[in-house]
Amino acid sequence: MRLENAIVVGIVVSLLAVPARAQRRGRGGESQAATQESAAPSTRPASDKEESDHLSVTDHEITVHGQAIKYRATAGTLVVRDESGKAKANMFFVAYEKQPVPDDRSTRPITYLFNGGPGSSAVWLHLGAAGPRRVGLNDMGGPPAPPYHMVDNQDTWLVASDLVFIDPVGTGYSRPAPGEDPKQFYGVENDLRSVAQFIRLYTTRYERWESPKFLAGESYGTTRAAALSNVLLEDGISLNGVVLISSVLNFQTLSFGSGDDQPYTLYLPTYTALAWYHKKLSPDLQSDRGKALTESEEYASHGYISDLAAGQRLGNEQRAAAVKKISRLTGLSEKFVDRANLRIEPSMFRKELLSDDRQIIGRYDGRLTAYDTDPLNRYPDFDPSYEPFLGAYSAVFNDYARRVLKYESDIPYEVLSSRVRPWDMGTAGQGYLEVVDRLRSSLVELPNLHVMFCSGIYDLATPYFATKHTVDHLDVGPQIGKNLRQTFYEAGHMVYQNRPDRENLTRNVEGLIKTSIPAQ
Repeated sequence: MRLENAIVVGIVVSLLAVPARAQRRGRGGESQAATQESAAPSTRPASDKEESDHLSVTDHEITVHGQAIKYRATAGTLVVRDESGKAKANMFFVAYEKQPVPDDRSTRPITYLFNGGPGSSAVWLHLGAAGPRRVGLNDMGGPPAPPYHMVDNQDTWLVASDLVFIDPVGTGYSRPAPGEDPKQFYGVENDLRSVAQFIRLYTTRYERWESPKFLAGESYGTTRAAALSNVLLEDGISLNGVVLISSVLNFQTLSFGSGDDQPYTLYLPTYTALAWYHKKLSPDLQSDRGKALTESEEYASHGYISDLAAGQRLGNEQRAAAVKKISRLTGLSEKFVDRANLRIEPSMFRKELLSDDRQIIGRYDGRLTAYDTDPLNRYPDFDPSYEPFLGAYSAVFNDYARRVLKYESDIPYEVLSSRVRPWDMGTAGQGYLEVVDRLRSSLVELPNLHVMFCSGIYDLATPYFATKHTVDHLDVGPQIGKNLRQTFYEAGHMVYQNRPDRENLTRNVEGLIKTSIPAQ
C-alpha cells in the first residue's frame, strides 16, 4: 500500500498442495483442512540443503450474494533458487483456488497480486479488497475500536479468478535464504526478477501455464506490475490484463524538486476535490463538484503550468491573478498561496486546509482528519488515514494466518518493513524512476493486453490527475488505446476501504477479466 517517504525525495509520499489429513469445523461453519506437515518455517539458521517449501492447505466455503463458493487456500513459502539449485529466498504467499478445479485450466483465470511500499506486504489488497475474507471496517470505511475482526468479503475477486497474494522478499514472512545478502532483493530490478521467478515457479508447480493470467498492484505495486508485464513476457509468460490501483509509473509526476513545476499542477485537482469535501470552496464551486474539478483540471493543464513556467518573468498583475485563482481552487488563503510562491506541496496542504480548526487531513485519504498536535510544524506528525488502519490489518492477518489458514511462524509478519532500505531506484529516466516505456512495450508487443487504471479522487499520495497525465502520454496508438481504461472512485489511496467503492472496483475488475479473455 504505502509509497514510502524515503523512496522519492520530496514526495513524502502492497507446491505442490497435498491432501490434508484431517478435517474440522471452523468458526462460521466453513470446512477447514488441518495444517500440512512442516507448515511452519524454521526461524533458526539452516544449511542450504535444509531449505524447503513450507505449505499449509485448508479448504473453505463462502457464500457470495447467495452463491456458495468452495475454495482451497494454500499459505506458505516457496524456495526461490538459482539455476544451480542454490536457495536464494523463501517467498511467502497465500493462494486461493476455486473448487472443483476445472480439467481445462484455460477456462479459469489466475491473478497475481501485490502491494507496494517498497516494503509492503500484500495484506492490504488481500484483506481489504480481493480475498475471500476481509478486515471488518465501520460504515464509513474507517477502522473500529479494537479488538478487530474479520468478515466474509462479498466483493471477493475469487468469483472471477483464482488469486495468489505475493509478499516480496523482506515483507510479510518472506526472507532471504540463510547466508544470502538481502541487498540483492532490495531494488527496482532485483525485485522484479525475484517476483518474476516466483510467478514462473508457481505457474509451473500448479500447472497454470494455460490459464489466462493477470497482475494487480497497488501504489509502488503498480510500478512493479507495469515493468513486470514486460519482464514476464521475456520469460515467456504473456498476460491478459493488468490492474493498477493508485498508480505511479513516472516518479517525476510526484517528485517536488527545484526546477520541476509539473507535480504542483498535477496535484491541484485533488486539492480542489478535498477543499470541496471539507466545504472550503466558494459557493459557486461548492454547489457543483463536477464544475469545480473541470475548472481545476483546465487551469492545471493550461494557465497554471504557464504561470509557474514564467518564474520571475510573471508580472505583478499575472501573479495576483494566479494567487487568486489558486486560492479559489484550493480553499487556501491568498496570503498563504502568495507566501508559498504559488507552489503548494501535499504536506503543506494537509496542514493548512483545516488549520483554523487545528486539524490535519490524511495523505492516503484526505477526507480523514485528526487533531494537529504541533500546528507550527510545517509537516504533519502522522497520517490519520494510515496509522489507524495498520493495527487492524496487522492483527487480523496474524490471527487469520495461524488460526484459519493454519500457517504458523514465530518470525514477525512485516506488514510494512523498513528492512528493504535503502532501495536501489536504478538509473532509469532523468534522475527519477519511470516504467512507462516498459508498459508501452508490453502493450505494443501484446496488442490484446488490457490495462485498467484505478484512482481515488481524494488520494494525496498518487493523485488521479497525475495518473491521467501518464495515460494520456502512453502513446500506443488508437487501436491499442482502446484496451486502456481509467476508473475513478469516491475514495482515497485504498479505493476499496468503503463498501460502494469496493463494489465498484470488483465489478470493474470482473469486467476487465471478461473483456480480455477470448471467447471460447
